[in-house]
Amino acid sequence: MKPLEFRVSRRQFLHTAATAGAAFSLVPRHVLGGPKFVAPSEKINLAIVGAGGQGRTNMRELFRHKDVQVMAVADPIETEDLEAFYFRGVAGRLPVKAEAEKVYGERTPNFKVADYEDFRVMLEKEKAIDAVLCATPDHLHAYVSILAMRQGKHVYCEKPLVHSVWEARRIAEVAKETGVATQMGNQGHSGEGIRQTCEWIWAGVIGDVREVHAWTAASRWSKKYTQGRPVEEPVPKGVNWDLWLGPRAMRPYSSAYTPVTWRDYWDFGTAPIGDFFCHNFDNACWALDLKAPVSIEAYGAGGVDADMAPPGGIYYYQFPARGRCPR
Repeated sequence: MKPLEFRVSRRQFLHTAATAGAAFSLVPRHVLGGPKFVAPSEKINLAIVGAGGQGRTNMRELFRHKDVQVMAVADPIETEDLEAFYFRGVAGRLPVKAEAEKVYGERTPNFKVADYEDFRVMLEKEKAIDAVLCATPDHLHAYVSILAMRQGKHVYCEKPLVHSVWEARRIAEVAKETGVATQMGNQGHSGEGIRQTCEWIWAGVIGDVREVHAWTAASRWSKKYTQGRPVEEPVPKGVNWDLWLGPRAMRPYSSAYTPVTWRDYWDFGTAPIGDFFCHNFDNACWALDLKAPVSIEAYGAGGVDADMAPPGGIYYYQFPARGRCPR
């Protein structure tokens, strides 16, 4: 026997429910909770991995979105002082957790944010996580993003997306395999200025562009050390140094590595070019459809060291002709 087929219109359903005295009704959510109310079931549950300065900055931007809520934070460092850097204030797992609970607590009394040293434990235990925001040091970006994608979590990862070309290829493969939504953070990319620049170039306002110059005044973050590995120091309370190193070989702790100054070291950061190139060359890449270059020349300014990146550099990228764009 074929199963019965019911073809009932919404109008018929509502009429039948009303005449039968049904004990439920269909009510728009704004009637229940106000015009800006978002039902818990319609919110994105987001976890932050890396609660330093940029993780905290990104979280504060998320506070403006009513359909997103930070439900968990993972970082091997409890608290870090950022007063010496442009971030200012304090960050780390516990301050970021407290800030999130204060903001969300104003909307949902007694709201709690779970906190973990190890993001892997967080992903295992917090099944309600929908998406992950990765704002760790560079050497962990691919590691965190791939593990999150493998568990079906959507990923927003800070720039630079990866620490090596191999990682870039691997993370692209996994994103394609898993089919989750992914995005690399690149402040400035959504601004009006970059869009206007692209429109001018696409319209041919200045003719064919054959050469682009971009620069930044960035140098090393560390002022105490200029070469080699820093002197060993005791690991402070509240710092899980082994977890902070992640897949890198064990080395003694030093305050020269964190916060922020890890960018100066090859094992963790990507020097000023990895920090700023994605911003300063973004409009050229977009407007001129620049993808893989045919050649790159790189010159370190201020000396090359096995452990520390040079304080500056000069880089020449050559790109092939692309469609309407000349070489």
